[in-house]
Amino acid sequence: MSGTMLEGTAAAAGTGEIVLRAVGVGKSFFGVRVLSGIDLTVRRGEVHGLVGENGAGKSTLMKIMAGVHQADEGHVEFDGERTAFTHPRQAMDAGLVTVFQEFNLLPERTVAQNVFLGREPRRAGFLDTGAMVRRTRDLLDDLGVTFIDPTARVGSLTVAEQQIVEIVKALSFDARVISMDEPTAALSDPEVELLYAIIRRLTARGVAVVYVSHRLKEIFDLCDTITILKDGALVSTDPAGALAPAELVRRMVGRSIQSFFPTAVAGTAVGAERLSVAGGGNGFVTEIDLTLRAGEIVGIAGLQGAGRTELVEAIFGVEPFTRGELRLDGAATRIGSPRAAVKAGLALVTEDRKAHGLALGQSVLDNALLVIRSVFAGRTRASRAAVPGILSSLEVSSRGLDQEVRFLSGGNQQKVVLAKWLATDPRIVLFDEPTRGIDVGAKIAVYQLMRDLAADGKAVLMVSSELPEIIGMSDRILVMRDGEIVAELPPGTAEHEVLAAATGADAGGRAGGEEQR
Repeated sequence: MSGTMLEGTAAAAGTGEIVLRAVGVGKSFFGVRVLSGIDLTVRRGEVHGLVGENGAGKSTLMKIMAGVHQADEGHVEFDGERTAFTHPRQAMDAGLVTVFQEFNLLPERTVAQNVFLGREPRRAGFLDTGAMVRRTRDLLDDLGVTFIDPTARVGSLTVAEQQIVEIVKALSFDARVISMDEPTAALSDPEVELLYAIIRRLTARGVAVVYVSHRLKEIFDLCDTITILKDGALVSTDPAGALAPAELVRRMVGRSIQSFFPTAVAGTAVGAERLSVAGGGNGFVTEIDLTLRAGEIVGIAGLQGAGRTELVEAIFGVEPFTRGELRLDGAATRIGSPRAAVKAGLALVTEDRKAHGLALGQSVLDNALLVIRSVFAGRTRASRAAVPGILSSLEVSSRGLDQEVRFLSGGNQQKVVLAKWLATDPRIVLFDEPTRGIDVGAKIAVYQLMRDLAADGKAVLMVSSELPEIIGMSDRILVMRDGEIVAELPPGTAEHEVLAAATGADAGGRAGGEEQR
């Protein structure tokens, strides 16, 4: 097998016939080698996980198989025949369809119109709308989806429903292989479960799924086979059952990881109260009582819609508290705007880095100075001198300070967001889904940064939808439900106990929660 196969690794033994193969595939862009000698074998009816850090070559390999790019070396085989798709439509017509992270849907058209875009059924030379709707309904029924109307406008659907439309469109091409790129990045937990069910229906029908995700739980929940790429080379291919999570992480990042979640830095001590809220509320959260202390990391858990993001936005002045009292270092304070929050020593790493954290068309340096220039203009010169050191400490990988941020990987973009806030030297750092959409190596770097901030006497508040992250990183866990904090739990609390508080049931499944305050 081509690539840098690790010791003791055997190829996964699939039971279905081979439907897709990449053989010795290599690719370079502008003289930079991004793929080298990649072999991949996908079998009928399996979920084949494709994992690796950002920049490992996963997306490039998917695009070569989909006809977006052409390989410089090697070839792709589909249904036993050597192929050289020069356009995604050729691959789709052949039955190899890719659902990318950014959907290719027209929001003002209906579900049925999107599914059959450019292939609308006709009768006597005229568009047969009825047939198009009926065929779309049949495809939805095949997936067990009854809650999407084929005549509904796509722009009115949720993200999860739009993703289903993309899958239905793939099935309309009689897809035998569907590649999915980070399909759960914007989904809530119930929506993820729905996607799981749909994928299992697809594989039961013999459809093969190539599944790309940074979420290791999903990889092990869904995948039959796991292929790992690193730096454009093949590391290994194994049956999922033969690979432990810790070993998967080791192969992805290229080094042994003693603990996925780093422990507190030696000498870290919980100190004075940095921030407190008593009886805080606005139109989104109510009766908020919380305390953040120097040197600690407090995690906020809860289901989608529980009010977690709304809480950090209230603290940061995006939607200020309209009642209750907020204190900073013991002094009563009103934070009425994000600018006021920044001046008071707060930082907010937002959930959506592309929409709210970065100016994608600007350089790494300009992004790192965004907050300084906006709020502390007089500190710009000193901060400009400090930025290279901050970026170096975060191990940001870029061509230089003048590279546009949009060309960086997701993990490096997130590190630039962190650099932007570190440049302000905050006392309190609020993280909202800090590792969403970034690879394992970048996640570990973010976790270590949190530990370093705590060791430096900062107070850290972290919102996360990933329970292992909450449990692994928090010194205290606060659980929210319906806009309120309903429980405070110690570090190391089991996942089912956190979920019990989040859903309003105790560990035995009974309704409750008020007594957990």
